[in-house]
Amino acid sequence: MPPSYREERVRSVKSETTILEPASRPAILDKRDQVLLWRIAQLDRAGYNGECAVELAMASNVDLHIATDLLEHGCPVETATRILL
Repeated sequence: MPPSYREERVRSVKSETTILEPASRPAILDKRDQVLLWRIAQLDRAGYNGECAVELAMASNVDLHIATDLLEHGCPVETATRILL
């Protein structure tokens, strides 16, 4: 079975992109990619590891405030990721 669009994007983001601050992002990225990178950076800053941050960032239904609050209240990253997805 071929990989889904989401699986391909996760692989692409993980292999081709490092987490960049907004000012250092190349202008060639479209708005969707810029938002994705921003969400990854916010989740990384909150304490999610790279893979979890990418998965959560790509899920547009994940509220970053809730994701951050879960970790701030002591929820382990893996548990918070399962809750949010």
